[in-house]
Amino acid sequence: MAVYNNPIVLQRADPWVIKVDGEYWFTASDPNYDCIAIRHAKTINELQKAPETVVWRKHESGECSKYIWAPELHRINGAWYIYFAGAEHEFEPNGMPTHRMFVLENTDEDPTTDNWVEKGRIVTPMDSFSLDATTEVIDGVQYLVWAQKDYDIPGNSNLYIAPMANPWTLAADPVMLTKPEYDWECIDFLVNEGPAFLFHDDKIYITYSASGTGVPYAVGLLTAERGADLLDPKSWTKSPVPVFRTCAENGQYGPGHNSFVKSEDDADDLMIYHARNYTEIEGDPLFDPNRHARVGVVRWTESGPDFGVPEPDVVWSPTTTNVLPADGGPLAGTPVEAR
Repeated sequence: MAVYNNPIVLQRADPWVIKVDGEYWFTASDPNYDCIAIRHAKTINELQKAPETVVWRKHESGECSKYIWAPELHRINGAWYIYFAGAEHEFEPNGMPTHRMFVLENTDEDPTTDNWVEKGRIVTPMDSFSLDATTEVIDGVQYLVWAQKDYDIPGNSNLYIAPMANPWTLAADPVMLTKPEYDWECIDFLVNEGPAFLFHDDKIYITYSASGTGVPYAVGLLTAERGADLLDPKSWTKSPVPVFRTCAENGQYGPGHNSFVKSEDDADDLMIYHARNYTEIEGDPLFDPNRHARVGVVRWTESGPDFGVPEPDVVWSPTTTNVLPADGGPLAGTPVEAR
């Protein structure tokens, strides 16, 4: 029975973890937003001390020269792929960021080699702000789910799904799954972003994050039946309330942009997410580096997944005024325990 110590990786937002042949592979947004790095370890708790390998750096100019956000590492048909968002300019004339989605490929067995090839931009029918691409092969079909701006819909981003012809090309026009509509999705910004697939029994779930990236950030949930037409919005049911949100009692604020991975013994589904442990943020929350990667255990009920609440820190973590000590000294608290 594993016991997890939060945070699991310091100063890494938008954490993405996959498990391949018993090894955990981790990537996330670098706080400088200028590169993509990978680390790996045999256990979740070992990820903080695992060495990082930078596998790609931003361009000097043009596409992908600014704000490299939310990389995801995937293993598809024997090759490694990284999906990420990058910008060319700070903002478009309308005030939106200029991010688009891009794909890297590596056919080596080890994804930390320097043989990553740029496969280019994922082209969508709307040429607009887009980010947070995630992918899953379901019943032989590869799907892409991502966040994108529709200028006919108020807000920053909605979630879309489309089948893929190959890991960097859509095979059909996208379908919108959800847009910000509930009050909890529309605090500071109208946002649906950061999708992640989760499977259990005969259900397919997609979590996503909503509202501004500070304290209001929260996680929503879409649910579909296995075997349903995933490209039909009517196949998906949306929770009217957030399923994971700030827990002031535990000192955890703005949890979200998560991924899912199996525990070391494969008995539990783990939710890997980021959150801060303080609320006083100077300037834009995106440029505060202390969104740390954390882990929680998903509990399954008759009505679906129960994500609980963000657990308190048990490992020292930096704040805006603290410097990380050499030993990352422990805090008093209760580690997250798997069943």
